[in-house]
Amino acid sequence: MSGRAHVITVSDGVSAGTRNDASGPGLLAMLGEAGLNVSGPEVVPDEHELITAAIIAAVVAGADLVVTTGGTGLGPRDVTPQATSLVIDYAVPGIAELMRRAGEASTPMAALSRGLAGVRGHALILNVPGSSKGATESLAAVLPVLEHAIQLLQGHTSHE
Repeated sequence: MSGRAHVITVSDGVSAGTRNDASGPGLLAMLGEAGLNVSGPEVVPDEHELITAAIIAAVVAGADLVVTTGGTGLGPRDVTPQATSLVIDYAVPGIAELMRRAGEASTPMAALSRGLAGVRGHALILNVPGSSKGATESLAAVLPVLEHAIQLLQGHTSHE
């Protein structure tokens, strides 16, 4: 797979330096192994404005794929899906459903993830859970479709 990916860790604790980022580095490794040119993890606290700004900046910088990790649960500070919904042009619900189904194979709690998948311009945006296991399971579930999705978003729509 070719293209550029950027990882954003959304966490008050990681941002404040009181917790280590477990999921961001794992996602970077997986995306790099898949052949993408990766950057991050950029760390932002659970704040709408900072999440939206980070997503927009990554797309402007040329990312084909932006993966956020964290802030997808039901907690009062879990605002990543709301922030993402403000900056995407349209949703890709099948990808989010695929990630949740994969997580449910490990834990019924995956049904509580509110992560979105959507498109801004020519970039695919994915929200995955903040736990290392949830993040990597979610990404692993969609890796087989990401190359085709990125190609379609870059305008390669012929079906040869």
